[in-house]
Amino acid sequence: MNLSFLFMFLIQSFIQEDCRCDRISRDRRSENVVNTNQDSHENNFSANSEDIQDMVRIPAGIYQVGTDNVIMASDKEGPKRLIAVSSFYLDKHEVSNEEFSRFVAATNYRTTAEVVGESDVFHIFLNTTFKEKLKKNRLLTHPWWYKVKGTNWRHPYGPDSTISDTMDHPVVHVSWRDARAFCAWRGARLPTEGEWEGACRAGHYDITYPWGNELFPGNRSMANNWQGSFPTYNSEKDGYIGTNPVWNFPPNEFGLYNMIGNAWEWTEDSWSESKQGEKVFKGGSFLCHHSYCFRYRCSARTRHTLDTSGVNKGFRCAKSLN
Repeated sequence: MNLSFLFMFLIQSFIQEDCRCDRISRDRRSENVVNTNQDSHENNFSANSEDIQDMVRIPAGIYQVGTDNVIMASDKEGPKRLIAVSSFYLDKHEVSNEEFSRFVAATNYRTTAEVVGESDVFHIFLNTTFKEKLKKNRLLTHPWWYKVKGTNWRHPYGPDSTISDTMDHPVVHVSWRDARAFCAWRGARLPTEGEWEGACRAGHYDITYPWGNELFPGNRSMANNWQGSFPTYNSEKDGYIGTNPVWNFPPNEFGLYNMIGNAWEWTEDSWSESKQGEKVFKGGSFLCHHSYCFRYRCSARTRHTLDTSGVNKGFRCAKSLN
């Protein structure tokens, strides 16, 4: 018998025993899940539904995580390796404003940004007068980001903005704690980084994007990312200057929409064993550009603290089979 075939057969058999070996660490150390009961800001909610109609069942298999074609070494994108992942469910699309509204209506939940009273807004969504007034509220290392009071998921571009016309867009300005609370209410959870990345490639190996290696196959926009000159000019070639509806753009072969671009997505995993307070983000956003933040790739990753929120940060939920 071919030895490689025998190896794959043994691994698949191992998965069928419901192994939870999909949690990975880029520095090859085990990672601990933060117990949300220890988080004073997060409330406890019980699941209100077992509905999985808007989720895709991801098959058990051997999936690639990481890459040997490292673009951002500081992000620990590599090396490429194969991991065994048990079958699980994953949302077809990012959680929308409409879905998050139902959660808040049912629970009276207040997001981190609502409690803190401010969140991060990109400069293009602010008028000149407002930016001049808030120039001392810019992030020193990234002056195109402003801390704006009154900004949250209901008011994504500042206190005078609304989501009345974007209910089908991804909810943003949600922290890791907020995302986790929503998923728990649904009887779900956040995906691990290994689950997310395997689902992004739809089981393929050595592809850069969810659909292949060309960003614009046939000169067609497949995702929402920054086109033009970052950070001053967005040509809107893909049709959007901000987020897009969660069902827009073609899904990958697993039927998953917007796995890259649109909004960054929280995962369950910590950045490393020594940085449990920083969680892994995947997928990039509408603000990612090749010249600055080339992270709209399946293997790309970044990190943020548990309470970080912003105009380009969202999530989707996962659900174990048992």
